[in-house]
Amino acid sequence: MSYIDKLFNLKDKVVVVTGACGQLGYRICEAFKNSGSVVIGTDMNIENNKLDGVEYFLLDITKKEDTQKLYKSVVDKYGSIDVLVNNAGVSTFENFEERPEGSFDWVMDVNLKGTFFGIQTYVNLFDEFRLKSGSIINIGSIFGIVSPDFRNYTDLPRKNSEVYGATKAGVIQMTKYFAVHLAERNIRVNCVSPGGIFNPKNPQGEGFRENYAFRTPMKRMANDEEMVGAILYLASEAASYTTGQNITIDGGLSAW
Repeated sequence: MSYIDKLFNLKDKVVVVTGACGQLGYRICEAFKNSGSVVIGTDMNIENNKLDGVEYFLLDITKKEDTQKLYKSVVDKYGSIDVLVNNAGVSTFENFEERPEGSFDWVMDVNLKGTFFGIQTYVNLFDEFRLKSGSIINIGSIFGIVSPDFRNYTDLPRKNSEVYGATKAGVIQMTKYFAVHLAERNIRVNCVSPGGIFNPKNPQGEGFRENYAFRTPMKRMANDEEMVGAILYLASEAASYTTGQNITIDGGLSAW
């Protein structure tokens, strides 16, 4: 095995990916599968965007007991969870003046509470089974760092919400918190925060894409596969001394 292959070797690593059937979740599962990992995907709709060779389970990450039961079954079967990717997330798109409490609570429950339950469950299993090392990778967002530029939304009704940005900022901070608290256990905790990703199945408006490109130094939106390199890095031994970090992949948007 070459030096580079050894550094980034993910073969036979047991990887759990939440939100596995969404646009980014599909790419994350695909990347780990192609790296030779054992991939377990969870989602609320496991009939969408399925990959051969990935084991899927229906899971509502806001249900703590369900998360505990599923993650324990993975450790019982495979002996470990080496990497946990907390990718599942939701947003709501009403105008904030009409935002119902239920929509606000839903985004908070999935993005923050669900991420917390996943981390808490993983750490308790790590201790129970005396695992030796682990990597937790949370998925944040550029909008956990900066506000959306609402001048971009000329033909896109899916305007980013204040509660989505607040929860993603919370995910970034939670990453730092757990990186500090779990370092002694040899569990690394990091975050990847994507910028705007083009969705070919449900395209953003042409006007939005043009406006977003104008605001971005690299003059375009991201493609989903451009997120996976950082995720694979954080999962690998190449990142053995990397913890508490938020890698922002935004084409330079947050640089100005």
